[in-house]
Amino acid sequence: MAEAMPACAALGDVPVATPDSPAGACATRTAPLGRELWALGGPAIAHMLLVTVVFAVQRLVIGHYDSLALASLQVSALLVWTLYSLFGAVGVAALGLIGRAIGAGDRARAAAVARLTLQSAAVLGVLAALPLGLFARPICRTLFPSASGPVLDEAERYLLVVAPALPFALVEGAAAACLQGAGDTRTPLYAAAAGNVLHVVVAATLVGGAFGLPELGVRGAALGAAVAFTVQALWLCHALYRTGSPLELRAPATRRRAVSRTLARLTWPLLGDKLLYHAGDLAFVAIIGLAGASAMAANQALLSVEAACFLTAEGLGVAAATLVAHKLGAGQLGQARRVGWVAAASAAAALAVGAVLFVAAPRLLVGAFTRDAAVVELGARTLWVAALAQPFMGFATVAAMSLRGAGASRTVLVTMVISSVGVRLGASYLLGVVLDLGLPGAWLGSTLDWIVRAAALGIAWWRGGWQRPPASTGARHAA
Repeated sequence: MAEAMPACAALGDVPVATPDSPAGACATRTAPLGRELWALGGPAIAHMLLVTVVFAVQRLVIGHYDSLALASLQVSALLVWTLYSLFGAVGVAALGLIGRAIGAGDRARAAAVARLTLQSAAVLGVLAALPLGLFARPICRTLFPSASGPVLDEAERYLLVVAPALPFALVEGAAAACLQGAGDTRTPLYAAAAGNVLHVVVAATLVGGAFGLPELGVRGAALGAAVAFTVQALWLCHALYRTGSPLELRAPATRRRAVSRTLARLTWPLLGDKLLYHAGDLAFVAIIGLAGASAMAANQALLSVEAACFLTAEGLGVAAATLVAHKLGAGQLGQARRVGWVAAASAAAALAVGAVLFVAAPRLLVGAFTRDAAVVELGARTLWVAALAQPFMGFATVAAMSLRGAGASRTVLVTMVISSVGVRLGASYLLGVVLDLGLPGAWLGSTLDWIVRAAALGIAWWRGGWQRPPASTGARHAA
């Protein structure tokens, strides 16, 4: 019988026997790290962009439909995205664990992690959907006390439609992370493309009532998002369970208890990290809300403009976390270290290009999302501040994902406590409210946060404490 192909060969590596290769794995002679990074990162970037296009298209369609409805997305869409990202912590933890298992040649363990991750995402989705569907208005009023009654009315209409689709949204994110951890970044991209086509069709026709269909406003945008989440979740689950899946989920389940403990141990710091980030984000939006509805609408437009840059960094971060985990699982510490530096530098360079575009055409970029002249002017002035943050944001985002891929999620959590809460909120309130600089001042505080975060995470990666494997990963390092 022919010998089984080493797990790393699935990534296009050429197996080479070396004295420090762990059992069941292989050392590799690979293409340059930059090429390897972009081979995974390109589809991952496109996937992240398409996932967020759901929200960007909503802002675009709603922005040209009604300014009040656009302002309401600052409440409703932010809540949905926060829940999607917050409970996506289990997927981020799974990506690193699956990557290490694949790198070490342990596909049974990788499959066990994937099964538990999908089940956890489904349960978390139900737990998130129930209170949001039953108590949408009280939740919005509590979290956004400065929002007006009409804005809250529109936000409630949106949430009541999207809430039932939240379990599908979280399963989609978890399934995508599992496939990415196994080295497959293309399938999530294809699923996101299909979901977005349906979303655009539904939202564009139902928001304003085209072709004789009912005019649903924000509910039409919400229905489009629900359709997109559902289609993507079903597509990716089929990809994971089909014959020939990279994770072989049809095989008998094994090692559930050990995998559950390890996944939980890595997920809790990630959950805390994301909770702090989004709590800080909600507080940041509350600070902006003190400047009025125009500032909230301009902030929505700015987030849409910046999304392409941020998600480029997120996609490179997914590729970096996957490669770092694979290299560590195969015992290649030097390669893992270089992956982190190359990925972070690549993200900083890519986002610097975006910063140039921000400075070159600020009114054109902001004007794509709103026709309100006052909102465009305010957003254009603030976009100059956002340009300064881009390289630091790129470096910090990828460095954080590299550390998570290595299992050092506690390091990222400590950094988040210092930067996102201490620096971002303090500086944004001081500059935006106390010194009365408004929206530009608040975004300058956010920029200071990214600078501090990039420095702290860069030092953490350089010091190398992440090279120690987390308990019970099943990976062995070379001496």
